[in-house]
Amino acid sequence: MTFTFSGELLIFMILGISSLIGGILLLQLKKVVHMVMALVLTFVSLAGIYVTLSAEFVAVVQILIYSGAITIIMLFGIMLTRHQDEDQEKEAGKWPTFLLFLGIFGFAVVMYYGIFHLDIPEQASNLHVDNTKQIGVSLFSKYVIPFELTSVLLLAALVGAIVLAKKDDEKEGDSSS
Repeated sequence: MTFTFSGELLIFMILGISSLIGGILLLQLKKVVHMVMALVLTFVSLAGIYVTLSAEFVAVVQILIYSGAITIIMLFGIMLTRHQDEDQEKEAGKWPTFLLFLGIFGFAVVMYYGIFHLDIPEQASNLHVDNTKQIGVSLFSKYVIPFELTSVLLLAALVGAIVLAKKDDEKEGDSSS
C-alpha cells in the first residue's frame, strides 16, 4: 500500500492531531469549564475530519448538535449545580504513568497493525453524489420508527429536566421564607 502526500492528507493529519490534543487536554485539565472547551476543540476537529471525508451533512450535524447543543447543555449543567471548585492535588506514582503509556503504546501497535494489514477490496461508490438526500431518504423510510422514538425520548428528558428544575426552585423559595 502506498500513500501519496497531498494537501487533503495534511489537513486530515492536522485535524486528527488537534482532535487528539483536545481529548488529552480534556483528561488533563483541572477546571471543568476548561475541560468543556477542550471537548469543543475535539468536536470541531472531528467535524473538519468529516468534511475531508466528503460527509458534509455529518460535519454540519457535528457542529450544530455536539459543538453547539451538547456543549451548552454541559455548561448549563456545570453552572447550575452546586460544587466546590477546589483543586485537589493528586499524587500519582510512576507506575500509573508507566501503565498509561504502556496502554497507549499497545493501542498504537494494534491500530497500526489493523490499518496497514487490512485488505479491503476497492468498490465503486457514489458517496459524493447527493449524500444529504441519501441520508434523508434512508432516515425517513428505513429508520423512521427509531428516529421518532428518539424524538419522544428527548422530549421526555426535556420535560423531566423542567420538572426537576421547578421542584428545586420551589424548595429554595420555601427555605428562604
